[in-house]
Amino acid sequence: MSQYFYDGQIRRYTTQMMRILSNFPVKDGKGNIKEVPVMYGDLTRQVANIIRENSENKLPSAPRISVYITGLELDKDRLTDATYTRSTNIRERAYDESTGEYLNFQGKNYTVERLIPTPYLMRINADIWASNTDQKLQILEQILVLFNPSLEMQTTDNFIDWTSITVVNLENVTWSNRSIPVGVDSEIDVSSLTFSIPIYISPPTKVKKMGVITNVITSMFDETRGTIESGVSAPELNQYDDFARPGSTVNEFGSKAQSEAASQMANVNYNTYGVYLEAGSAQLIARGIVGNVNWREIFEALPDTYRADVSRIYLTSVDNANTVTGTFTLNPFDEGKIEVNFDTDTFPTDSVISNRTSIDYIIDPTRFNPTDVKIAGLRLLLLEDVGSVDAVEVSAAWRNTDGTGLIASANDIVEWDGAKWSIVFDASATTELTYTTNLNTGTQYRYKDGEWFKSIEGDYPIGTWRIELDG
Repeated sequence: MSQYFYDGQIRRYTTQMMRILSNFPVKDGKGNIKEVPVMYGDLTRQVANIIRENSENKLPSAPRISVYITGLELDKDRLTDATYTRSTNIRERAYDESTGEYLNFQGKNYTVERLIPTPYLMRINADIWASNTDQKLQILEQILVLFNPSLEMQTTDNFIDWTSITVVNLENVTWSNRSIPVGVDSEIDVSSLTFSIPIYISPPTKVKKMGVITNVITSMFDETRGTIESGVSAPELNQYDDFARPGSTVNEFGSKAQSEAASQMANVNYNTYGVYLEAGSAQLIARGIVGNVNWREIFEALPDTYRADVSRIYLTSVDNANTVTGTFTLNPFDEGKIEVNFDTDTFPTDSVISNRTSIDYIIDPTRFNPTDVKIAGLRLLLLEDVGSVDAVEVSAAWRNTDGTGLIASANDIVEWDGAKWSIVFDASATTELTYTTNLNTGTQYRYKDGEWFKSIEGDYPIGTWRIELDG
């Protein structure tokens, strides 16, 4: 299939020339002022006959101006290196399509590669039709004063179009051209103006989105075995077939790495920044300092455009390789922070703790009395120690029905079975990564290294996060 390209460049030059000659008024004998219409095309005898409806008793109306091309020739004096290409980097201002307004930050980035255009000299005639000499003088005087001897013309308002501005040169004025067929006994007089316009005809321009490498995935060898997987490191062995390479799989969503060396894969993020997440706010980590880099720097470097509550962030846990995601909005008071609205369906799955995955409350047992909420099955995460084997008196709040008292440590999870408190999660004896959700607040927590944290908060080093702007 052949490639088709048409940009209407010659048409734009002709249209702009007609606009130059438009909106000139004349005054008739009664003092009325009317604009002179401009049309394209010379009146050949055949066309003139059609306009007169094949009648010698009907004449074309006047005044009017007729514009038409008389010649187009290669301008060899302006020829340059035909292989020259100029690249220009363009950074748009962000645009909100929902409100139809431009925003106060950078939008999409592009690289425009332009091939040198070909120069031509276009010649145009403008025939001025007048019903009397005074009418012709009015039109000519208004037009001729503009050319001394040329007039600048701009065909587009695109600032990267290096052919948009040219000049119109008035070459000749024919006072009366009776060769144009207006009838045998016509009172219409035609004056012709000849113009030359140096123009360029441009080939198609290549427009590419600018960006940076946001992720590099590499898997060269399996360190545990010390062997190189040839299917991953030497795909050129299979470069001529259409099947999936060894070490990868292909499905309806595309291809992905799938090999025994997957555990050694790594991501590399833009500018080697990390991310610190706390209370739903994400900040960049640069040179070990949290929040000293503006998120705008990332938005401007990446392709596409930041849009509030549409752009998305992905955070992969270093503990279990689980990836959580959510849309984000730039903090209007501190652009070093983005506020994330997480998709809770991407959170890690809660761990099963004694046939249950959740807790009811997180409390300080030294300040909280569970009597009002104490029902069978109540589970509490303790922030402080409660009870002691050396205690002489048992606290009424934590007393069992048999008179004994609860003895537990900070970070333990305890449960009331209707008659007695028991420890269902012993923090001192647990080393596994554990997740549970607080039903009172809906917040998920994780247990690691002897402490409870909000499940997705903390540091996300290089390679464990990325953002996706709106295309």
